[in-house]
Amino acid sequence: MGNTLVKTQLNDVKEFLTKSISTLEDFLNETTISQLNVENDDDRVYVKLILANMRKLVVYSEEGLEACSVILQSEPFQKAAAEKTLYKIYHQCIEEFFSPKNDAWFENSRSAYTGRNSIKYYRNVSDKISAILKSLESDFQRIREELEYYETDYRTKMIQSK
Repeated sequence: MGNTLVKTQLNDVKEFLTKSISTLEDFLNETTISQLNVENDDDRVYVKLILANMRKLVVYSEEGLEACSVILQSEPFQKAAAEKTLYKIYHQCIEEFFSPKNDAWFENSRSAYTGRNSIKYYRNVSDKISAILKSLESDFQRIREELEYYETDYRTKMIQSK
């Protein structure tokens, strides 16, 4: 891929991360477990797991945002570093959103074909939690589709360099 295309994608991802961080931070800063009307101890533990995953997503996104900013400010533009960063963002942010390692929720891949939201929960969750993830999902899906190229391309380059 040319430098211009990679740079454009890096800028797009930077804007996406900035918006996502802001949305998640606003939610996390304004929401408490008691506001979510948790009914029992099992639901409380589950909500804590979801909130912990959201915080982790913010941290990963902030790291990705910082990396994007550094690369975009460097002259000359470092295409290899940009591609590696996009690959890392794909795995740490996008994949973590759709399939968190701590199994806070999961992606129903069939939903993507029907136009419905694909994030599903193991237990009932408050409308606030559901709404925040729904509000983020379409942007995460769009960026995932844009960055899937780096998933295969970067791995291929790493295998070929061995």
